[in-house]
Amino acid sequence: MKIERISHKTLAEAVAGKLISSLLDGSLAPGTQLPPERELIVKFGISRTTLREALKMMEKNRFIESRPNVGWFALKIDESNLTRAKEMAGGNGAGADNPARNEPPTGPIRLPIAPDKPVRIPNLQKDRLGTFDFISWWDREKVQNAKVMVVGAGALGNEVIKNLVLMGVGHIFIVDFDKIEMANLSRSVLFRESDNNRSKAEIAAARAKAVNPQVKVQYLNGDITTKLGLGVFRRMDVIIGCLDNREARLAVNRFCYWVNRPWVDGAIQELLGLVRVFVPGQGACYECTLTEQALRDLSLRYSCPLLARQNILLGKVPTTPTIASIIGAMQSQEALKLINGMPVQPGKVTHFNGMTNDMHTTAYPPREECESHWTYGEITELPARVERATLDDLLRIACADLGLNAVIELDQELVTKLECPNCHTSEEVLRPLNEVTLEAGNCPACGVLREASMTHVITGEETFLQRTLASVGVPPLHILRAHNGVEYRFYELTGNLPDALNFRDYESTIKLEEKKPNRIRISDKIVVKGGKDAPVLKVRSGRVRLRD
Repeated sequence: MKIERISHKTLAEAVAGKLISSLLDGSLAPGTQLPPERELIVKFGISRTTLREALKMMEKNRFIESRPNVGWFALKIDESNLTRAKEMAGGNGAGADNPARNEPPTGPIRLPIAPDKPVRIPNLQKDRLGTFDFISWWDREKVQNAKVMVVGAGALGNEVIKNLVLMGVGHIFIVDFDKIEMANLSRSVLFRESDNNRSKAEIAAARAKAVNPQVKVQYLNGDITTKLGLGVFRRMDVIIGCLDNREARLAVNRFCYWVNRPWVDGAIQELLGLVRVFVPGQGACYECTLTEQALRDLSLRYSCPLLARQNILLGKVPTTPTIASIIGAMQSQEALKLINGMPVQPGKVTHFNGMTNDMHTTAYPPREECESHWTYGEITELPARVERATLDDLLRIACADLGLNAVIELDQELVTKLECPNCHTSEEVLRPLNEVTLEAGNCPACGVLREASMTHVITGEETFLQRTLASVGVPPLHILRAHNGVEYRFYELTGNLPDALNFRDYESTIKLEEKKPNRIRISDKIVVKGGKDAPVLKVRSGRVRLRD
């Protein structure tokens, strides 16, 4: 039996392969000019960034050449690159095992049938996932190995986490910076009265583990826009957004695009809701859906950025538990389809109107010049940790790779100085913008809101190059980018990997204490009680038990 290697091509590689096939079969003769980029983008249904990445691959292998201000022209394939041409042209598909990179379906959507799926008769008395094995397309191994990040542990997040746990998704990473309040209990199935003022992410992770001890969980009590490294996104199969503000959605959208990962967005208000799947290079992304006014509102580079950021984060949306259940279920289902390699509809939105029970799906038009449409290239993994490596350390590495004019780009603005326009006093800050509150921006002498001096580019001329990356807001396991004006390099701080991503939270016993509401303690022994209504989790022989 001949077994061929499974293709793991990116979308850009698939596009390059199709163009090279045209060179090999003669339909694109040497010296012929390629169609304009705009025409190729429409033909392939991809973004400008993906197309240019494909063209650069072909240029590097001497299949095409660029003529400035004219366009791209085909070159002759000879013995020096014939083998490479056949390799790149063979198997243009992205591979069914990587749904995030598959091209969107063009015909009627049909459920995949797996006639060769081995027949397995589960023991329904002992196997909690046993009935799923009767589903023709269900792949137990894929689901149990999957890594899913849930951003937001409110009403939608509770429903999504509950569904993922019941479906047996093997690894769940929960992110939220908020605390539980009594109003959350009316629409959050994982929270209890005794959880008041505790971390949403922490409690959601604990309850997820209690519902299904076989699932591995990890949580982060922090802001998704600044506290989670791109290396975590890079290692996820799917990201699910359960957010209530545009700033966080835009951040998740860009992070996912940068590391080529799909994400599922959901939004709810009263009895209305929507679900949409975004896949890099396939149709519109979240930023494409925003109006010009919305993008202006989200920009943090104002003359008064502290006040602008304060206004962005205000406001909450009224919701019901019923619409949270409906939209949360749809989000979970889309994630399951992505994990199992089933067709999805990227760049489209499904609206649900609970007042009339109407549901309809429409497509967003992609924006050619969308700033989010950029996928990082090859990532260099450095054995460095953010709490030890300095700005100077990383800049030296970048200069060695890119030359002495290399600079480091930070993902967020670094406030370097606050200066009072009234009394002209100034204060050196060197803190990320998100850590400088509106109150801290007021002048301590005269009370006037001070002007902030900011930067997001490290050139080597700064006086604070010996500051650690962590001290200027770079999160663990992050990917930093450097460039010299011509090309980029990407560096991951992989030394933080064992701590930043391990899925080991709540592997032991969990104690929810009444007297210390801000802590959930891990211990090796059987846990205590709390109030009479507080849940008690016990571990015996590796099993977690929930007792009321």
